[in-house]
Amino acid sequence: MSKSLQNGLSLAARILFVALFLPAGISKLTGFSGTVGYIASVGLPLPAVGAALALAVEILGSLALLAGFQTRIAALVLAAFTLVASFFFHAYWAAPAAAVFVTQLLFFKNIAVVGGLLALAANGAGAWSLDARAER
Repeated sequence: MSKSLQNGLSLAARILFVALFLPAGISKLTGFSGTVGYIASVGLPLPAVGAALALAVEILGSLALLAGFQTRIAALVLAAFTLVASFFFHAYWAAPAAAVFVTQLLFFKNIAVVGGLLALAANGAGAWSLDARAER
């Protein structure tokens, strides 16, 4: 694969992850009380702290990926966040029968997202990033 294609794909991957995480983080910020209520509804302690942490991870992680800044760390943090959130918010094994299919789909979609984030963490941001610029 040519370096130009590889760098373009790395940038596209980062942008596509941003398309998932940044709107989610912004919606948590603009609908903070609803997010707190949703977190509380699954029985997690300190839901306001959890909501603040979630929006910070999603917004700051997205911005880091977009810029290609500390990409490996941002991807690992987003991967860990997504994995943990999947078990609490997409627990298909505990969902009502009518919701199992969609909940399971969301769970495994998130697992695939974790896989992509781990690949990004392993391979880095590519040449079109602040990380690459700092290495030069």
